[in-house]
Parts: sequence; structure tokens; C-alpha cells
Amino acid sequence: MDEDKINQARRESDEQATAQRAAILGIRYLDLRSIEQTMPLVNGVIDKSIMHQYRIVPLLNGNETQAWQFGVTTQTPQSYIRDLTNEYNSVGHNIQFFLISSSCFRQLMDRYDPVVKVIHDDIKIAKEGDSDTIIEVSKTLNSVGTDEVFDYLIDQADRLGASDIHIENQRESIRVRMRIDGVLHPVADLTSDRYRVILAALASRANISTAAKKGQSGHMQKEITRDGATHLLNLRVETIPTMYGQDAVLRLFNFDESMLNLDRLGLAETERRQIDEIISHPRGMVLMVGPTGSGKSTTLYSIINALNQPSRKIITLEDPIEYGISGISQIPIDTTGGKSFAEGLRAVLRLDPDIVMVGEIRDQDTAKTAIQASITGHLVLSSFHANSSAAAFTRMIDLIGVNPIFSTAIRLVIAQRLVRRLDDSTKEAYEPDSATRAWVKEALKDLPAHEEKPDLDNFKLYRPVPSEASPFGYSGRMVIMEQLIVSEHVQRFLRGDEAEISTETIEAAARKDGMVTLLERGVLAALRGETTLEEINRTI
Repeated sequence: MDEDKINQARRESDEQATAQRAAILGIRYLDLRSIEQTMPLVNGVIDKSIMHQYRIVPLLNGNETQAWQFGVTTQTPQSYIRDLTNEYNSVGHNIQFFLISSSCFRQLMDRYDPVVKVIHDDIKIAKEGDSDTIIEVSKTLNSVGTDEVFDYLIDQADRLGASDIHIENQRESIRVRMRIDGVLHPVADLTSDRYRVILAALASRANISTAAKKGQSGHMQKEITRDGATHLLNLRVETIPTMYGQDAVLRLFNFDESMLNLDRLGLAETERRQIDEIISHPRGMVLMVGPTGSGKSTTLYSIINALNQPSRKIITLEDPIEYGISGISQIPIDTTGGKSFAEGLRAVLRLDPDIVMVGEIRDQDTAKTAIQASITGHLVLSSFHANSSAAAFTRMIDLIGVNPIFSTAIRLVIAQRLVRRLDDSTKEAYEPDSATRAWVKEALKDLPAHEEKPDLDNFKLYRPVPSEASPFGYSGRMVIMEQLIVSEHVQRFLRGDEAEISTETIEAAARKDGMVTLLERGVLAALRGETTLEEINRTI
């Protein structure tokens, strides 16, 4: 149910309860929904402060033949109604009262006494050592109205392009940090009452408890309107009790289906060609590996979007669903309490899908069920936690043992990282020192022959230059990808035909088949001026 329908249902419930209350009190009930935004206001009859205090609004100016009419609520004191009646009767005026709902009263009072909309300054991200900005933002957040502070924080995080909001309890204050382009930045220190307001809003909207003694997961959505355009923001909420209170992390997913497009990932030609081969012959298994926040979900969804055709049935199993995509069946799976994706996967395979995406392979049962599905004509896509594509194989072998079926099922493993992209309008070229040149040469010395090798005797690197538009000299993030195509050479390790099975030996076999590693992809990106060596060393 969307927010408008929810609000309409709440209003209908309020009106019905008011009508029942009016019958009990013996007072006439009035439903003003159709005219409350257009009916003429009766000004100058009662002071606005009295209207707020006694929850009463004038509805009609009286005269010699027409009674003065007022709307009252169930919270209007009977004593005030009697006093007002006596006052008007004493001068020969008739007076009538109608019971209106609390919702109607609020709508009319918003017209009688409109709230002055306070425009707060936008949140700025402090540079290292810049305590003044943190103090300034803290003052703003501590001054935002109680009803607005949570929405203001979410709206500002979205404006800044933050992927996460971290709310952390400390001894004397609440620290707020935002992750922007993969890096956490301090934003503000909140007072405890602000924290309680934010936590209460989280509890009601994400369906979590403020008194829980263990970690919780929740989900919520919020419509963001900016510059006349509206988009839907999905938020995944995680809370955990700490020494001083419940810490919360809000992960922001700016849902825009058009963004889930392989063309937007900026893949190299060879990388895109390998993914297109999978898409054109959808069967077997594809694994995405990398740490949390490395963009695995976005790449998987982009592949799903490319596969999304009316002739194919696509089902996803997710915990939770991060992006809603039209044309596919998405099933939320609760994996708390020791549950796994395996049972759900077995159930959806009976629905005869062509393509299945499993949110994450975490256990032996899910792994074996996914492998079995991938050798029976399905394409199975999933994520898996490992540092590199070769490490994914050794981790999988640890999970399920040497498995000949897995060796025929798996077609491609993609390891991925996100690094900050330099702002092209401000970045600055520089000559690296001899130690850096030697390090770059060493990193690229085994670059496969099919990759164009840069001039390693004469190259420049680039550094970020901050500007007002890009406070840290970076603008967005880019994908660094390592693709391991499962060749006969690699399959020998998975079948147990090779004596020594390790991450190093599997990677060496893939290198002979032409695999470009994450580090090599990253260094090449730095030499092209797309990012910095510091970013590559930070993430890879």
C-alpha cells in the first residue's frame, strides 16, 4: 500500500471514530474533507492561541437569523464550550457546535495559523581537522524541529550522495557520520534528545524495537523531492546495542531502474565482452565476490536487467530486496535465526525459472542447491564473500569440498571494488618519484599480452584538487573489476586433478589464461588519470 492510501485509510478511521463519539456525546458530527482546503476562513473571532489551546475553530459568522458555528474536537473542554455559549447568548447571539475530527482540526489550523517553513542550511562535510564545520552542522541538527530532524538527516544524506549514515553512541554525545564515495566522514555531534527522536522515527518506520537486547534489521522507503523531481529512496536499517545505547547504520539505495545498466558501469571492452557472453547464453553459475559496499548488488542487478526479457522467467531471492525491478519476481527471504536461502531456492526451482539470483551463498546447503540448479539449464547468479576471484574457489572448496559438478557449473567469477573517481575538471598531473615508478613497474610486469601496456618509463600520475563542487577532489566512484573465466586449466583444480590447491595456484592458472588482476586494473586506471594510487592501495 502506498503512502497516499495509508494516509487516506488513517483519515477514514479518524472520521469514523469521531462520528461514533459524536453520537455518544449527542453533538452533531461534521465531515469537512471535501471543503477543508477551500472553505472561507472566519478570521478575528477567536485568538489563534485560544484556538490552539482549546482545539476549536470558527466555521461561520452569525447574524440576526444565522447562528455562529464552531468546530470542536473530543479534546475541547466542556467548560470552555459552556463559557462561550453563555458569552454569545448574553448578547443575543445563537451559537452552534459541531464535532470535527482531530485530522480536520489540524488541516484547518494549518490554514488559520500556517507554520513558517524554516529553511535550514545544507549539511557540509568537514575536511580533516575542520572542527568548525562539525560544530556548525551539529547546531543545525540540534535546532531542527522534532518532527523534521529525521527527514532532514535522510534528505541531506541523499543530497550529498551518501551510501550510509552511521549514528553512534558515545559517552557524552551521539556521533553522526556519513559514508560518501566509500569513505566515512564525521558530520555532527548530537544531543541525546535528538538521538531519541531519530531512534523513535526509525522504530516506527523501519519496524524495529527501541528496547531490543540484540541486533535488528529493518527496511523503509522515503520519497525525496528535489528541484521539482521525485525519486524513491530505499533504506536498509541495522541496529545493535552498545555500551551507551543502540547504534544504527542506515544504508541508502537511491532507486532508479535506469541506473541499473551495464553501460553505466564503465567496463573495459574485454570485461564487457565476457559478461555479454554469459548474457547471450544464460546457463551455469556466475559469482560476484568482494567486501560489503563494493557494488556487488548493483552489478548483479545490472546483469539481471540486461537479461530481463518477456521470454524469460527471472526470480530473485533476497535478504532484503534492495531494488524493485519490474518484470521479475523478487522474493524476500528472512535469513535470521540460522535460516538459509536453500529452502527458498528449492521452492522457486519448482516454478521453472530460466534465471535465478540468490542474494548470497553463505552455507553448504545453499551452495550445493545453487550448483545443482546451474547444471540443469538455469543461470544462477549470486554473491559470495571472498577477497579475489581465485580466493572464491578456495573458499567454496572449504565449504563444499572438491566437487566435479561445481567445476562444470561455474562459468565466471567477478571480483569487484569501488574506488573514488578523480574530478576531471580539477585533477592535477604530477611526476611520480623513483620509488613509485618502480612500484608501478613491478605491479604491471606480468600484464597479459592482450592488454595494451602503457609506457612505464614515461608516465604521470594524478592527484585530487579540492573545489567547491568537489570538496575532496573526487566526483563519484568507479568499478575496478577482476574477471576469472573458468577454463579447463582452472577446472582441474576444482575437480581435484591438481595436487596443490590454493588461492595462489588457482590465480596463477587464471593468469596464464589471460586474467587481469584487481591490482593491475586499478593501477591502469590510475595511469589513465581516472583515480589515484592512494585509492587503489586503500581499497585493493
